[in-house]
Amino acid sequence: MKKLFNSKERIPDDMIDGYIAAFPGLLARGAEPRLVRRKNLRTKDGKVALLIGNGCGHEPIAMGFVGEGLLDGNIVGDVFAAPSADLIFDGLEEVTGDAGAVLLISRHEGDVINGNAAAMMAQDEGLNVQPLLMYDDISSAPKGQEEDRRGAAGTMFIYKILGAAAEAGMGIDALISLGAEVRSSTRTLGAAVTPGVSPLTGKLMFTLPDDEVFIGMGVHGEPGVGRRKSEPVSDLVDFMTSELLEDLPIDAGTPTVVLVNGAGGTTMMELLTVYGEVAKQFEARGIPAISPMIGSYSTTQEMGGFSISFLTPTPEMLAFWRAPHAAPYFPHIHSQVG
Repeated sequence: MKKLFNSKERIPDDMIDGYIAAFPGLLARGAEPRLVRRKNLRTKDGKVALLIGNGCGHEPIAMGFVGEGLLDGNIVGDVFAAPSADLIFDGLEEVTGDAGAVLLISRHEGDVINGNAAAMMAQDEGLNVQPLLMYDDISSAPKGQEEDRRGAAGTMFIYKILGAAAEAGMGIDALISLGAEVRSSTRTLGAAVTPGVSPLTGKLMFTLPDDEVFIGMGVHGEPGVGRRKSEPVSDLVDFMTSELLEDLPIDAGTPTVVLVNGAGGTTMMELLTVYGEVAKQFEARGIPAISPMIGSYSTTQEMGGFSISFLTPTPEMLAFWRAPHAAPYFPHIHSQVG
């Protein structure tokens, strides 16, 4: 499949060039060119910084979420590759002020190794940097081994809630505690129907028969829990919802936020159909679905598929989830359904 780029080596940098050019009033490039940061930082004036380093190729996450009320900075790695510890440290050093920084780390091996190393480097330089590991994919490790799970689309609950809380002046220790609470209240399960194409190799990232669906596919094409025959979306969503609720039961009457995330090659028509089926499942169980997020935000090029994430928020979490922001590619969350 054809891809649009100048050269494989320039993919991340040309992308950042275009992004900064599109939003010059909101964003700036750091002294380290792979750092995308808020143009008007408040972190030098008492606000805790919120950053993440991650490989590119999954946009708009995370670069598109830099802005007031969300991330203060994103350190961008190569395609599907975590940025080095040195790059992450450079980003932390530029953005972190006296209030410290929370470094978000989505649980993938390279991200964990380099993120933790960068946090230690920053601490050695006297910066109050605390890493927060994010994980939510129920297909990647069994119940009871949640800390071994991969980070998936449900991590966006942490981005938004901690971003709003930091903007409101919450301190670093409270932010870490809040992030852990959001993490424990979140579950995600994905399904893939067609593969994406790697920009680096030009090859399919996996193969899948036309009459099968992958359950639990990771953001880099990692395998999940197995395959199912293609079926009406109502049956697929019934299965996925049941799996999620078995992993984290939700009592009737518990307000729950639903995130339906497209993998990159799935239309809004399809994603809204998926959400409609989730809403039916919730209604049958007496679970109120509130303030949803529906769209393609954590993507794998043109991979066809979607994930479903649930969050059972406290009133504080819900207020931060709904809080306004100025990040270009994070949606504005509505307080009511319908």
